[in-house]
Amino acid sequence: MTPEIKICGLKDGAMLAAAANAGATMAGFVFYPRSPRSVTLEAAAALATVTPPSLCKVALVVDPDDRQLRDIADALAPDLVQAHGRESPARTAAIEDLLGLPVMKAVAVADSADIARARAYVGHASRILFDAKPPKDIANALPGGNGVQFDWHLLANWAAEVPWMLSGGLDSGNVAEAMRISGAPGVDTSSGVETRPGVKDAAKIAAFVAAAAAA
Repeated sequence: MTPEIKICGLKDGAMLAAAANAGATMAGFVFYPRSPRSVTLEAAAALATVTPPSLCKVALVVDPDDRQLRDIADALAPDLVQAHGRESPARTAAIEDLLGLPVMKAVAVADSADIARARAYVGHASRILFDAKPPKDIANALPGGNGVQFDWHLLANWAAEVPWMLSGGLDSGNVAEAMRISGAPGVDTSSGVETRPGVKDAAKIAAFVAAAAAA
C-alpha cells in the first residue's frame, strides 16, 4: 500500500510543484507566526490557487480561536486541519464541527505515557499525528518542526483505530527505518527537506518521497 506522505511548511508554488511531482500526497501550510514556515492569510490564498489537485491541503494551527479558523478556511479552503497545540479532545471535535472538516491531532511524544494519552483523541479527531515532544533544552522551541526524533519503538503496538502518521526529525536517510520500526502508514516532514529553516529543497523533497514510497 502506498503510504501517505506529507511535506509541511510549504511557502511557494515551486516547492508545491516539487512535492506533487515527487509523489507526495499532502501539503502542509503553517499558520503560526513564530514559525519560519508561517504563511499569512493573503499568501495562503495565493498558494491555494497554485496547489496541484493531487495534494491534500493541510492547515496547521496551534490553539486557534474560532475567528482564526474561519479566516484560514476562507483563505486556503483546506481539506484537513492539523491541530498542533494543546487542543483537548473536546476542542478537537469542536473544530471539526465548526469547519465541517476532518482534524488531524498532533500528539507530542517523549515516552509511552504520551502514546497512551493519544487514545483520548480517538473518536474526537479523524486522524492522529505522532510528533516528537519539543526539546526542553531548546529555548522557545516550536510545537513542531524542531528536527528531533522520539523512540519509534513506542508505536510498535499502536492499534490504528484511526488513520495516523509519524513525524519528528524524519529525512530521506531515516524514514524507511522509522516506518519499519513504528509501522507508520504515513509520514510527515518539514525540516528534513530544508536547506535552512523555512527554505525547502526540491531534491531533498524528491529523495524523501522516494525513500518513503519504497519503504
